[in-house]
Amino acid sequence: MATQDIIHAYRHLYRGLLRAVQYSVPARYVARDQLRRAFREDAAGGVAAAPDKDAIRRTIWFLDAAAKERGLEHKILRNLLKVAWYRRRQEKTTWKMVQQRLSHGKKGPSGATGLRHSDEDGGTSYRHYNMTVAMLNKTMGLCLR
Repeated sequence: MATQDIIHAYRHLYRGLLRAVQYSVPARYVARDQLRRAFREDAAGGVAAAPDKDAIRRTIWFLDAAAKERGLEHKILRNLLKVAWYRRRQEKTTWKMVQQRLSHGKKGPSGATGLRHSDEDGGTSYRHYNMTVAMLNKTMGLCLR
């Protein structure tokens, strides 16, 4: 894809995401960060391959459908953003926060005392989720993260 096409794709996807989440505060920033990360990985020759125009077009249709009514598309997008938000929050857990939780006996959202899932099992806690998103993208021809 040409540089101009990439810029247009980014803008259309971002606009569609904002409409789909109805400009809500936590979701709009998570969506923006996910979109930025996806385009930066593609530009830097990262793991993800550059999506084709058809996949971007179908993704924009998906986002438009999510924005129009609270159907299946809206629920899928909401859950994708919710998981991305929890993942990001989990990554930001610092050693100081873990020590405070352990000393006060507080348990985190997973029931563990401050330990991150990605550290406990070598990064495999989201393997099934990632495979499900990849299958959704493959069957519907989308480029969701």
